[in-house]
Amino acid sequence: MKKPSKPVPSRSPRTPAAARHAAGRYFEKLRRRTRRLEPLRTAVVHPVDAVSLSGALAASRAGLIVPVLIGPEAKLRSAAHAAGLSLEGCECIWTEHSHAAAAAAAALAAEHEVGALMKGSLHTDEFMGAIVAEPRLRTARRMSHVFVIDTPAYPRPLLVSDAAINIYPDVEEKADIVRNAIDLAHALGINTPRVAILSAVETVSPKIRSTLDAAVLCKMAERGQISGGLLDGPLAFDNAVSRQAASTKGIRSPVAGRADVFIVPDLEAGNMLAKQLEYLAGAEIAGIVLGARVPVILTSRADETHSRLASCVIARLLASLTTPG
Repeated sequence: MKKPSKPVPSRSPRTPAAARHAAGRYFEKLRRRTRRLEPLRTAVVHPVDAVSLSGALAASRAGLIVPVLIGPEAKLRSAAHAAGLSLEGCECIWTEHSHAAAAAAAALAAEHEVGALMKGSLHTDEFMGAIVAEPRLRTARRMSHVFVIDTPAYPRPLLVSDAAINIYPDVEEKADIVRNAIDLAHALGINTPRVAILSAVETVSPKIRSTLDAAVLCKMAERGQISGGLLDGPLAFDNAVSRQAASTKGIRSPVAGRADVFIVPDLEAGNMLAKQLEYLAGAEIAGIVLGARVPVILTSRADETHSRLASCVIARLLASLTTPG
């Protein structure tokens, strides 16, 4: 997973020098925790382009996964040729098309034949549709996605949710999104994650639904309906990451200025936040879905190999803490 460090953007007055580090350092730290673990048998769904196939095989070489490649034979072999890779020694399941590949992978996970699922070169709704349609993979929780983001400008990882699955979640769905993100934080070694419920403002306003949702979620935490973390909101993003911004606005909170988890109002806001950090702030990003019986590795089709490796690291850590059933 080692690669040249991304250039660190020039420091601004809003970014303390002590907070800056090389992007990817956090994922290297997590990677060290997986070295004593056996590779995770993982169904890789429709990896029919050079990028997704290269990521899966790189994770295999790194000892993170044992890939089971599922997709049309001709396309998989073409992708391997384009990437200069060999499928020799790889377990492959040939299917007619991507729909069949997703269904076959979901069935393997339901039958405990694989311990994780990994998205290849297909749309997220097609990939996740097969998982949701398999009742043996569902739990009492709603499934949700978390971007784990390591950015040079922040001294800890940012867990952003949900930016890939739940488009406009209601407050009940957001409660599960929060619970899933807290569980992931625990798996990553963050014992009491600070959870910021984001909005455009830090005051409750009947005109802005996300502020009302934030107030409800915080009250649910106060009553023990959400546990394992410290919640506060609504918080604007600057108040969540900057103590100075929070202090200027008179916000006193154990979360403000040092949040670990960022719960966004909707998928659009979360996706734009994550991609801005990746492309403009030099961040490295991993993606994982929680709420299913097995970890689901969900990255963008445009993501490079290092993002796929980082996502496999997280899946491996999650799988080591859970048992199927």
